[in-house]
Amino acid sequence: MAVVLTSLADVLALDFDDIIDVRAPAEWAEDRIPGAISLPVLDDAERARVGTIYKQVSPFSARKIGAALVAKNAAAHLEGPLAEKPGGWRPLVYCWRGGQRSGSFASILAQIGWRVEVVQGGYKSWRRLVVEALYNDPFPFRLVVLDGNTGSAKTEVLNLLAERGVQVVDLEGLANHRGSLFGSMGEQPSQKAFEGRLALALARLDPARPVVVEAESAKVGECRLPPKLWRAMVAAPRVVIEAPRAARAGYLLRAYADLVADVGRLDGVVASLSLAHAREQIADWRAMVAAGQFRDLAEGLMERHYDPRYGKHRARMEVPVTEVAVDGLEDLGGLADRVAGIVREM
Repeated sequence: MAVVLTSLADVLALDFDDIIDVRAPAEWAEDRIPGAISLPVLDDAERARVGTIYKQVSPFSARKIGAALVAKNAAAHLEGPLAEKPGGWRPLVYCWRGGQRSGSFASILAQIGWRVEVVQGGYKSWRRLVVEALYNDPFPFRLVVLDGNTGSAKTEVLNLLAERGVQVVDLEGLANHRGSLFGSMGEQPSQKAFEGRLALALARLDPARPVVVEAESAKVGECRLPPKLWRAMVAAPRVVIEAPRAARAGYLLRAYADLVADVGRLDGVVASLSLAHAREQIADWRAMVAAGQFRDLAEGLMERHYDPRYGKHRARMEVPVTEVAVDGLEDLGGLADRVAGIVREM
């Protein structure tokens, strides 16, 4: 039996014990239906081999060799990760376009007695829904942008807003990046995987209520924001946190403790600013890294690098701005309460 995905709501409503992606590992690594596990019936080399035989020899030969490989790999899965699945286990299986790979594996599972279903159209049906939501359909949400200079605790306040019932989308969390040269949090998702995460995050929201996002550039790390979302952010009203530079420097030391602890990595990021600043300035900042003068470094970077750039960017905008001034960044709960009140009035 085939499961037809007609909307992102259908994806959110999937109710299976496991969603199994039987595509090759490289296909799965680039993107997959959220929550899927990888049980490939052809690995990357086997998939390439079958494809070559299909083109250079004949479709019949390719199908015969492919069937043998699928049977071998299916046996390994049955004796390995699926060995302890109970009789009532209910899996959903998909491949690239809902064809032979998923059909073959589902047939084997069904013969065992499991209540298996396949995704009609496979991964491509999921990807089509993502593209429609992010690129083709009108953008349905009324955005409010949470802004503030570097170190204003925007991301933490955003997460506190969610705890207070305000609708938010954490773009940095979806992209696994803190949105600056210093913001790497490890490996980022592929562009397609980021878009899938974003599409589902938006699908969970109520278009009748405002949605808060953090101020970002058109890219979060290497993940590009869809143009319709970016245009909506540029035109959205802003709530700007105004905090003293010293307070922001202290917050940065706490928020970026992982970077401060890795002096070599921190020095490399500072050195990468050489195209934007004089050699002497870069040398001074690198000396601060070597000496462990991290607060001075944070204040210097804000004064000479980040704050001027934020200021120029805001000067070009013609949107309503509500400022929320604070003396320090210790009471983020209270700050989130103030911002939540402003958002609810918009």
